[in-house]
Amino acid sequence: MERLLPVVLLFAVALAPAAAAAADEGQTPVRDYHLVIKNHRWNHDTVVIPADTKVRFLLENQDDTPEEFDSRDLNVEKVLMGHSKGQVYIGPLKAGRYKFQGEYHPTHAQGVVIAK
Repeated sequence: MERLLPVVLLFAVALAPAAAAAADEGQTPVRDYHLVIKNHRWNHDTVVIPADTKVRFLLENQDDTPEEFDSRDLNVEKVLMGHSKGQVYIGPLKAGRYKFQGEYHPTHAQGVVIAK
């Protein structure tokens, strides 16, 4: 245990400036939202996020075929091969409604992000 103390102190000293800088800049951790495509439909057709905040969408395709998370409103496109995962960062967005869809099955895989 006595041998570990210098190592622990070294890490604490090394990480302290980064933690203090993040606190000074008012940074908050990015919030995650999990979206799953299954049977060519998103598991959530409405996703409510805080306005003026950057968020991350964790995307999962449970179908055998590829799908694309696509949104002109959000200015994002992400292709997901069958049975794969991906991620996209969204925002910060002004309050409002932003449509998204599955590009390959747009009549089934539709949704909206509501920033408020």
